[in-house]
Amino acid sequence: MDWWQPRGVLRRFVVDLLADEMARHRRAAAPHATMWADYLRLDMDLDSDSLELMTLATALAESVHLHESGIEDYLLARRTLGEWVDITATGLARYSECLTFRTSGSSGTPKPCVHVLAALQQETRHLATLFPDRRRVLCAVPAHHIYGFLFSVLLPARLGLRAEKVIDLRSSTPAWLARGAQPGDLVIGFPDFWHAVGRTVPELPPGVVGVTSCAPCPDAVSQQVEDAGIERLVHVYGASETGGVGARDTHRKPYTLFPHWRLEGDHRLVRRLPDGGEQAAWVQDRLEMSGESLFRVGPRLDNGVQVGGINVFPVRVREVLKAHPAVDDVAVRLMRPEEGGRLKAFVVAKPGWDPHDILRELRELAERELAPAERPKAWRLGESLPKTPAGKMADWEP
Repeated sequence: MDWWQPRGVLRRFVVDLLADEMARHRRAAAPHATMWADYLRLDMDLDSDSLELMTLATALAESVHLHESGIEDYLLARRTLGEWVDITATGLARYSECLTFRTSGSSGTPKPCVHVLAALQQETRHLATLFPDRRRVLCAVPAHHIYGFLFSVLLPARLGLRAEKVIDLRSSTPAWLARGAQPGDLVIGFPDFWHAVGRTVPELPPGVVGVTSCAPCPDAVSQQVEDAGIERLVHVYGASETGGVGARDTHRKPYTLFPHWRLEGDHRLVRRLPDGGEQAAWVQDRLEMSGESLFRVGPRLDNGVQVGGINVFPVRVREVLKAHPAVDDVAVRLMRPEEGGRLKAFVVAKPGWDPHDILRELRELAERELAPAERPKAWRLGESLPKTPAGKMADWEP
């Protein structure tokens, strides 16, 4: 069966993509997916102006390659969600060989990553061997991101699960799992989700398997979820550029490289494609191999950090904050897990500025210029940046 059938699967994909684009364009939360009815008008009911409609149509057309079917212009001639879903289905019936996913981004311009559908299905076949006998898929991630697409669209179909067996967890708190999870469930989450599960679910039903990806899951969080009785919490390592690269059943083990990948060097991967060809890819972390198929994830190579599964570059945040006329210098770094896992900023002000005014104006600047994951959640003022005795930058308490 084509991945976009039945219609509800494609509808979930389209709604998630449009809601994400709308939130990025407005820098505010979009209406929850449960509020999007087929008759909903994007212009009148969701207040999308002509510029936003163009942005939404472009994002959807790019994602499913509507330009290949030649019907992308029909989106702007229609206004209801249901019509956009139907146009997308028509386009996919004509061309569905490739999909484009975007990186989470750190500067408001996420990078497009084109994937051949046959390669995604190749990965799904392997994933199905890791999760046999699953009866339902409970998903806390959106379907238009590559992780959500693989695990909530392609994998359920590969496992023979009907569309109604895929349940969206995003309208509930993670605590729902204590009463709603069943033996045979596969729960698709991310580190912050599993952190909430560990805090609010004292005991899970037997036979529940979880998956975490998007960002490194702290060992303490994994252990807490295991203590709650999860059968396995499978860590999947990958990226928007590559899809899944490897997996492990527990945080205590190294990852096992997926069989269609091989590692050359410490961050260059080569994929064996279904048609017999090969494709190179690079990851943003140093991978430390142990034998032919086992690896551990080392430090990042691009100075980026992840906040809630989103790539963020503290250097960029520093540049934005330092542009304020009251700022003499500023340091930005990721909080330690016990501090909250968000960004924090240490500010050195120029003489003559009121500290309260500076912090208020910097918060307003961050709201205007930075994406939600980039905005510091803790601010400190001081006379000089914290340094070690050797003169290197030091950490500070938020």
